[in-house]
Amino acid sequence: MKKHTLFLFSSFVLTPMLYAADPVKVEVTCNDQMQFSTKTLEATAGQPIAITVKNIGKLPVEAMGHNMVILKPGSEITAFAMKAMTAKDSAYIPADPEIAKMVVAHSKLLGPGEMDTITFTPTEAGTYPYLCSFPGHFGVMQGLLTVK
Repeated sequence: MKKHTLFLFSSFVLTPMLYAADPVKVEVTCNDQMQFSTKTLEATAGQPIAITVKNIGKLPVEAMGHNMVILKPGSEITAFAMKAMTAKDSAYIPADPEIAKMVVAHSKLLGPGEMDTITFTPTEAGTYPYLCSFPGHFGVMQGLLTVK
């Protein structure tokens, strides 16, 4: 009886690990005109999402670097972006704990032709703003990830 119970328990615990959901794959490009290729993304709570960000621009990273920073729902985008502008040493991702706790995920800072994939699992439904935190970009390089 104990072996049977152990087998059933193991089956219930291990089966979800064997069949964990593959991430939904999305590609977003950014360019020298300070634009993301999309301003809206969708995901499902509990479903991993892998966002590949590609800088298709030609200008050097020092002049026109791009990243994607996904913030928690309700985050103050302007407050985050103002702190990010002064965070050159950390690729424009603020280290300030009060500001850093807004970040769900972020890509690295990308130069021309570079790409990075960020994979995470949104746990709660809501609207997650995303932006480029390179100085001066957040005003036009924003979008919304809607998690249902």
